[in-house]
Amino acid sequence: MEAIAKQIARAALDIKAVKLQPDNPFTWASGYKMPIYNDNRLFLFYPEYRRLICDGFMNMMKQKDIHCDMIAGTPTAGIPHGMLLAERLNKPFIYPRKQQKDHGMQNKIEGVPDPAMLHGKTIVMIEDLISTGKSSIEAVETVKAAGGKVYDCLSIFTYGFEKADQCFADAGVRYHPLMTLDTLIAVVEEEKYFNDDQIELLREWKRSPFTWGERFKGMEE
Repeated sequence: MEAIAKQIARAALDIKAVKLQPDNPFTWASGYKMPIYNDNRLFLFYPEYRRLICDGFMNMMKQKDIHCDMIAGTPTAGIPHGMLLAERLNKPFIYPRKQQKDHGMQNKIEGVPDPAMLHGKTIVMIEDLISTGKSSIEAVETVKAAGGKVYDCLSIFTYGFEKADQCFADAGVRYHPLMTLDTLIAVVEEEKYFNDDQIELLREWKRSPFTWGERFKGMEE
């Protein structure tokens, strides 16, 4: 898995799916200053990287001995990668909506002919990015409320926040990222992507992500 993880990290840096700016941090929607910005949707443009990610999920499931009846994707970024994996595994695919439809069949879960077909089925959730884990678990809980069983969530990348660890633990769900921040930093160091001082800034952020940006307060965007 390490080889695939590093391939994904190199690809992410190459196509700018992961952008790193330790000296000029991004402002996230939450207001926090962070040295990293991730957009895994960019992987969808490249067939070879779509296959690489799907291969990674396949290998992860084999390595972790994960079995399922169906695949689900988180709305919206987990849907395409979940569909690709479901196709490879020849499994049904579904996705939970963030909000229930207020018209038609008023579906909360799409893709299933009859919600009763989810009862007792083991479903693996596919996510693109795990930060705090909140949105991933919201999707999991929607599937559980419909009678499905979700024990595992696979993602392309995670920042490794303790908040995510706690969120998944509270929900009784294991999560398995293909690429971690440690892998990304290792590749950045191997490829001489940044100098030593910049890499140390990334490591400092990893140790304290939600206070790291305080040094940039008052600086112009």
